[in-house]
Amino acid sequence: MLSLLGISLVFAAVFGGYLLEKGNPWVLLQPAELLIIGGAAIGIVLVANPWAVIRKMLQGVREAFHSPKHSRESYLLHLRMLFEVFSFARRSGGALVLESDVEDPDNSAIFSNYPDLLKDRVTLDFFLDSLRMLVLGAGTANDLDHLMDLDIDIQHRGRYESVRALSSVADALPGLGIVAAVLGVVITMQSIGGSPELLGEKVAAALVGTFLGILLCYGVVGPLASRLEARCEAHTHHLQVLRTGMVAFARGNSPILAVEAARRSIPIESRPGFEEMQISVRRDAKIPAISMASSASSAA
Repeated sequence: MLSLLGISLVFAAVFGGYLLEKGNPWVLLQPAELLIIGGAAIGIVLVANPWAVIRKMLQGVREAFHSPKHSRESYLLHLRMLFEVFSFARRSGGALVLESDVEDPDNSAIFSNYPDLLKDRVTLDFFLDSLRMLVLGAGTANDLDHLMDLDIDIQHRGRYESVRALSSVADALPGLGIVAAVLGVVITMQSIGGSPELLGEKVAAALVGTFLGILLCYGVVGPLASRLEARCEAHTHHLQVLRTGMVAFARGNSPILAVEAARRSIPIESRPGFEEMQISVRRDAKIPAISMASSASSAA
């Protein structure tokens, strides 16, 4: 919402000031200049990036106009989810009891209470793959920490590819505006000897090319790239929170202490307070009952 409001404000301020100075709005309607700049920008994207990156860039631009996924409330929910998972594993005598939840999260007594997490398959797979290491008893807490850190780094690089692609388009737009302006000057030079009105129209059209390139760079595409980068960093922060809690539990900390470690790793502006977290996990946590079959499998 803020992205749409900001871009609308940019255009309202620029064109409002132009109209306030009694500028002719029809002069700015130059389809040829827009075709040169827009078409060349699309061509640059196609040449510089594989289809997978282009798809991620388009998805990121679309998501930039939606509210952030990771807020104070969502972090609080996921802290409660961590507490439920860790408490269930601790009360059952080991992480082996979580095997059915890991293999079928949609029907899990824990994960089915968090539909937003189930929709975010990338984050869910990251968490379940890490939890599976505890279920299998594969490696130490340090090994798990290394694997999760590696996964976070790979995901961060993948998401940053779309940021880099959009930033390269923003960097190219002023140059493409100059190209459009130069072509307009060439056309103007061909019309020397014509009426002053005709020359004035062609010079104005050439200058509109530079105007559009700079406006689209600094007023639209550049800010969208920054917004996309912020969402990329927010996703990385969220994965780091899950990693901190998981590794703390794998090292033998109690569920509440592992969740507190995860809470401390949340960025300050989105971090819930300790009392708020305590109330949430104590009042709203839904820890599944321990069945006899689960206890027997854990003991085995």
